[in-house]
Amino acid sequence: MKITSFFSLFLAVMLFGFSNNLNAQDSRKPVSGMAWTSTTIDFGKIEQGKPVAAEFEFQNPTMVPLIISSVRPTCGCTIADYPKEPVQPGKSGKISVTFNAAASGVFTKSIIVTTNAQEGNTALVIKGEVVRKERATN
Repeated sequence: MKITSFFSLFLAVMLFGFSNNLNAQDSRKPVSGMAWTSTTIDFGKIEQGKPVAAEFEFQNPTMVPLIISSVRPTCGCTIADYPKEPVQPGKSGKISVTFNAAASGVFTKSIIVTTNAQEGNTALVIKGEVVRKERATN
């Protein structure tokens, strides 16, 4: 009986230690998330009617695949492209954004990124100033 009790106690201590080790490893990385290089891009002054493009870079620092379910620009003057396949743990990706302004003036536009990340939606921002296209003088 002493051997059985000792073995049961030993097994319980080993399992408790193993589960604590797994929990410690899990606490180092969030369940799901996105690490952005930057969430704002300033184009500065751009010419009216001339499209400009930029890329928002991100990494999946978690232990689960990152799934981007949608990327929605808030206006028709902006288009976005994004990875359609899951971004695997430790890998990175890019969201490409193209802006084409018809009107001159200062602008700030948002692109809403929806993922399975714990943080929920992320708002990416592009901004700058559209200047009128200079007319060619003859």
